[in-house]
Amino acid sequence: MVTEPAAAEADPEDCLRASEFVDSDHPAIAEYAHTHSSSGANPREQVVELYYAIRDQFRYSPWGVASERHGFRASAVALRTSAEGHCIDKANLLAACARYLGVPSRLHFANVRNHIGTAELEKKLGSDLLVFHGYCELHLDGAWVAATPAFNRALCEKLGVAPLEFDGRADSIFQEYEAGKRFMEYVHDYGSYSDIPFEMMVGEWRRHYPEIAKNGWPRRSKQTG
Repeated sequence: MVTEPAAAEADPEDCLRASEFVDSDHPAIAEYAHTHSSSGANPREQVVELYYAIRDQFRYSPWGVASERHGFRASAVALRTSAEGHCIDKANLLAACARYLGVPSRLHFANVRNHIGTAELEKKLGSDLLVFHGYCELHLDGAWVAATPAFNRALCEKLGVAPLEFDGRADSIFQEYEAGKRFMEYVHDYGSYSDIPFEMMVGEWRRHYPEIAKNGWPRRSKQTG
């Protein structure tokens, strides 16, 4: 996998602070974190509970990419009535809830191939490369561990793919299918950030996808399952 040379390691202090997109100080984040984690649990157990809540309560959809900057805030995801989101939405919500609970968090971005449930989108984009796929990294028990809550169980079962599990100790990144084969291939690594690098993200989308440069993120022509 190729690594982006300009990617900087997220500042540990910033990984606990509320930021523009990881707005962990928003009341909606506090409410979501309290509702979906046990008050008596330790931090690792709490973020594991949140991982599963976010993974399965928000149906994965690569179509609902926000058209406005504020739509990428974690609070906007928590307040969403559609109960769906793409990988960055869900990773960011997990990161914000973790910070609210006092667990340092950051976001990691990469370009991937063989993404789940994106064949129609790839046709419209004219590429099988999914640019700026996002997942969350949490600092637990003295180490960073990756968590990818993007693909909900119902979608995985529909596609015959095992959903990604997370125990707060081991990285949860590579979607697998059949006998140990990786469903997703990570081909370019942008590194970790304490907040969504919005300008870089949009710039990379426009650079890789002429459709976005002309018309914005494509929308599904007909809503399906």
